[in-house]
Amino acid sequence: MAKCIMIQGTMSNAGKSLLAAGLCRIFKQDGYRVAPFKSQNMALNSFITEEGGEMGRAQVVQAEAAGIKPDVRMNPILLKPTTDVGSQVIVNGVVQGNMRAMDYYKKKREYIPAVLEAYNSLAAENDIIVIEGAGSPAEINLKQEDIVNMGLAKLVDAPVLLVGDIDRGGVFAQLYGTIALLEPEEQQRIKGTIVNKFRGDRSILEPGLNVLEEICKTPVVGVVPYIHVDVEDEDSLSERLTGSAVRKMIDIAVIRLPRISNFTDFSAFERYENVSLRYVDSVKELYEPDMIILPGTKSTMSDLKWLRQCGLEAAIHKAASKGTLIFGVCGGYQMLGQSIADPDQVEASGLSQMAGIGLLDMDTVFQGEKVQKQTKGCFGAVEGLLSALSGMTYEGYEIHMGRSDRELPPLLGQGNVYGSYIHGIFDAPGIADGILKALCGKKGVDFAALEQFDGKEYKERQYDLLADAVRQGLDMDYIYRILNREV
Repeated sequence: MAKCIMIQGTMSNAGKSLLAAGLCRIFKQDGYRVAPFKSQNMALNSFITEEGGEMGRAQVVQAEAAGIKPDVRMNPILLKPTTDVGSQVIVNGVVQGNMRAMDYYKKKREYIPAVLEAYNSLAAENDIIVIEGAGSPAEINLKQEDIVNMGLAKLVDAPVLLVGDIDRGGVFAQLYGTIALLEPEEQQRIKGTIVNKFRGDRSILEPGLNVLEEICKTPVVGVVPYIHVDVEDEDSLSERLTGSAVRKMIDIAVIRLPRISNFTDFSAFERYENVSLRYVDSVKELYEPDMIILPGTKSTMSDLKWLRQCGLEAAIHKAASKGTLIFGVCGGYQMLGQSIADPDQVEASGLSQMAGIGLLDMDTVFQGEKVQKQTKGCFGAVEGLLSALSGMTYEGYEIHMGRSDRELPPLLGQGNVYGSYIHGIFDAPGIADGILKALCGKKGVDFAALEQFDGKEYKERQYDLLADAVRQGLDMDYIYRILNREV
């Protein structure tokens, strides 16, 4: 069975996902077979494996860092929020239905056999498992039924590294307070603390680290700098969603829907130096972009209602009439149609029927089992602004409950308005290029001026840069001693 090490954090967004990815890359570089694992993930960014199972994208990123294919066993429970008090529950890649938070809380220990089966199966095939916790292990109101932090650590007998975020301030209180709220048995599992996202002179930090080690009776195993790497973020806390509003030579605006999902679908456009990819949630932020993207969402009808109420639907209509490229993906694609119906309350939005934006000739009904599959093929004849995509090869994956009223092509287009159910549609070779060339031609600028670079090579380089920073920040000799149960 594999050795294991677990990364827990003092709070959400302390950097657990990125550190776990960095460790996966380091262990791979050191010649080990390594796999990531997170028993329960709550996120709207998800992925469909080759076998058709759904899992969180954070573990997909960690698997890429480890040099292996994503597998639903790496994330046996995925929770996709549908409302403020409920989520769609997915176990080992398969939808179990929607549950209110309290109902899931009462039932989640029933999923322990599925979690352990997934973990033990991975452990039998690898040398090292890097486990990621969720939120904080010191949520004392949730500890009794915990299966993702110390509860999981006990189940699989995992040593723990506790990560605190110094960039937000109060890191010493974070780390000490978290440990103080744990049971003695849980405290013994913590083999080291990590100060993450540090900027500045470490020598100024040293006196505080010495006191922290003394009062926590736990060594500080590393100070990891604020890492400037371009690696996918896990959820809506991503800095991408609140990034620069600078508009470049070609300007793309993604509508930041309240329940936006899979916002990493558009990362392909970030490979171009002179393309801006902005996330906007108001008319005043929209300006006059060259392309407007309606992304996926976990609640199509509720988010369409929001779009209508805040004035962005009218702004999209106005932009479309001026010839702006409008592109919808999955839920955003459904919004662009003529109507949306949910007679069985699949989305649990309280809405049963509403008109769509009306820019594409399609109708959608939510019903039946969830479509979740990988897909690839070639586009047929594409009309309008993106006609250059005709015959191109595409690949990606579909995750949606809604069904369209008729058989539709993988890319439906009418003039300057397009839509597709395919997540990752922009990642296939030539697709993003083709779209940007069309926009450059329309605007009268040279495509070469966008300054693109090799996306796959770039991604691998980012994982190596991440590993370099984590390796330099951590005492890796001590980490290996933890793995070998020498401390």
